[in-house]
Amino acid sequence: MKHIVNKVSKVALLGAILLGPVGCKDFLKEQAPSNLTPDNFYTIPDHAEAAIASVYADMRFMGDGAGIFSSNWQLLEALTGTSTTETAQNSDLNNLYGLVHDGNTIHVVNYWNGLYKVIAQANQVLDKVPGITPMDDAQKKKILGEARFLRANAYFTAVRLWGDIPLITKPQTASSEDFQPSRTPQEDVYKLIVDDLVAAEAAGLAWTDVSGRVNLAAVKTLLSKVYLTMAGFPLSKGATHYKLAADKAFEVITYANANPTEIGLFASLEDVHKESTENRLEHLFELQYNTLVAGNPMDNMYPNFKPVTYNGPSGTGSTVPTPSFYASYEKGDLRAKDQGYFYSTYFTNGSGDRFELGANYIFKHFNRTANGTQGVAGTRQNNLNVPQIRYAETLLIFAEAQNEVGAPTQAAYDALKKVRDRAGLTTPALGTYTQATFREAVWRERWHELSYEQITWFDMVRLRKVYNDKTNGFDNFVGHVNPSSNQPLQEKHLLLPLGKQEMLNNPNLKPQNPGYPN
Repeated sequence: MKHIVNKVSKVALLGAILLGPVGCKDFLKEQAPSNLTPDNFYTIPDHAEAAIASVYADMRFMGDGAGIFSSNWQLLEALTGTSTTETAQNSDLNNLYGLVHDGNTIHVVNYWNGLYKVIAQANQVLDKVPGITPMDDAQKKKILGEARFLRANAYFTAVRLWGDIPLITKPQTASSEDFQPSRTPQEDVYKLIVDDLVAAEAAGLAWTDVSGRVNLAAVKTLLSKVYLTMAGFPLSKGATHYKLAADKAFEVITYANANPTEIGLFASLEDVHKESTENRLEHLFELQYNTLVAGNPMDNMYPNFKPVTYNGPSGTGSTVPTPSFYASYEKGDLRAKDQGYFYSTYFTNGSGDRFELGANYIFKHFNRTANGTQGVAGTRQNNLNVPQIRYAETLLIFAEAQNEVGAPTQAAYDALKKVRDRAGLTTPALGTYTQATFREAVWRERWHELSYEQITWFDMVRLRKVYNDKTNGFDNFVGHVNPSSNQPLQEKHLLLPLGKQEMLNNPNLKPQNPGYPN
């Protein structure tokens, strides 16, 4: 998929040339190529490819800047309590860490705008591509399936962040009847999400796609995750949806077991953040990054002003682990050791002598190819993708959901054990677990395996539980004290506030979510 985003402008230009004049008279009637609109653009298959590429490209909004020393993605980390900051120079980010964010917080505003831009672009594809003729039916079906997945993914993020939200499924203009839409009940939003993903399942997608485009394994895993979320809060659909989640995740596991070279866990934890393993095996879906278009945006996790890259002392340190969360990893857990997900030492200027960092830092998104490793200079081109769906999560979704259907089964246990085996951990025998203790074991594994991948916050909301890294148990969401701020989570924090300016622009969004000022 990395090559696709580079082609957007070229394909648009090609379309303009193909539609260009064939004679003086025709030339006088033609619109200028710079005046391409949705009505005159979608005419050839290359336009469809360019359009779906633009949807993929817009998903990278999460890596865009949110003021000094901050990026949009930090919204979903700062609230969890598993991270803190070494810089504290961004007031909006500080408000998120302190749980005093509101409708003016830039990360909140940017996430809303970014998600709805993805939705708008996907709606254009779904509305316009069906009319392109001639076009290969399989190619058309695949592009529409990708658009349905990307729209579902955006709505799934938005509905979990804000609850009732506008449900827009058609392209809009200023003259559209629903140009200022009101909010739709969450149940209806989830119905669209499920419908989109079921349609994407039937779109003829390959099980995997090393180019980075949407694939069947990603679709099925996301659908299982949606069912898992619907089983919990706020919809509380319970057993029926836990079974749906387990069955759908197991479809991916069954395929992986039969095709271990296509889908599975990487043997090494370091492979999780290698350029050479992108879009392969464990990485079912990623945001694509290439410095020719956009470089990896996760530098805010680097140690603050420590010489861990070719740039020397640099990095912003605005997302670093809270000491108590790091300490909660089990003794011997490879994820908490150098070359896992955290480092306490690295190599001077990326490739020199090893030195002590003075603390434990997140290296889960650190690109050693770009930044250097001992004795090997970095390429200085951070093309590392950002994981969105890993097979490790598929396994943990299945383990949790299958347990909720009745009790821990051998298959659920095996899924949990695979994740723990790679981390170098011993897993107690299946017979030692009850349904309740297995439930918390899976939750705990989600916190430790999927940390700093913008997943933990959504677990907190759907479970109404939060991992207590001091007791190794789980607290109720309301009242849990985040160690990053020493402030308790409140009922209002289950949803984000709507942006102030958005509510001014569209009065139909009122009322504001409970607990936040209008």
